[in-house]
Amino acid sequence: MAQADSSIRTLTVDIGGSGVKAMVLDEAGNALTERRRVETPQPPKPDAVIDAIANLAAGQGEFHRVSVGFPGVVRGGVTETAVNLDPDWVGFDLATALSQRLDKPVRVINDADMQGLGAISGKGVELVITLGTGFGSALFLDGKLVPNLEMGHHEFRKEETYEQQLGRAALEKGGQKKWNSRLEKAIASLEHLFNYDYLYIGGGETKKITIELPPNVKIVPNISGLLGGIALWRH
Repeated sequence: MAQADSSIRTLTVDIGGSGVKAMVLDEAGNALTERRRVETPQPPKPDAVIDAIANLAAGQGEFHRVSVGFPGVVRGGVTETAVNLDPDWVGFDLATALSQRLDKPVRVINDADMQGLGAISGKGVELVITLGTGFGSALFLDGKLVPNLEMGHHEFRKEETYEQQLGRAALEKGGQKKWNSRLEKAIASLEHLFNYDYLYIGGGETKKITIELPPNVKIVPNISGLLGGIALWRH
């Protein structure tokens, strides 16, 4: 008998430079399990990260399919860049490897793209940036994703990239006040570049934001990165 849509359970996974998170969602995107997190293995090579995902999955009960957010360019389930993980990820077929490990269909997308899918309204030009180990970005037009926008590695100011100025290392080195000042400049720069209707800011470092944000800029909860996993299976 065909599986009723309402009972399809999706394991959503968010791979980050510092942590790997997972939870199970129903077809509507409601959480069916508690979000669990483990530290990202060191060194963060593909086999070690897949082991971590498999261990998380084992504690999440039944699921029928898997969505993964990955911190780099992803094309056809293959990871093409992984600046904050390990060079072994370049050209690695994560979708196939994880599908074989978990014996379930797997779809993989850039982590900021997945965060955006869980946060956007679906109207107009919407930009998403994520502030974590690195600097992620995603762009949507009327809910349609423009894939693999790796803005973090483009020059921002003082001959440094957005990631060099706003990644976790920059926050720890320069302190919260300087980091917030840079973020304010970045928001102004991005508004002029994209003329977005809305900007969403996600990622683990959003808790360090102290500046007053413009009315069309919104902080989104970390869980959006997992909730976006349902949208990967909407055709």
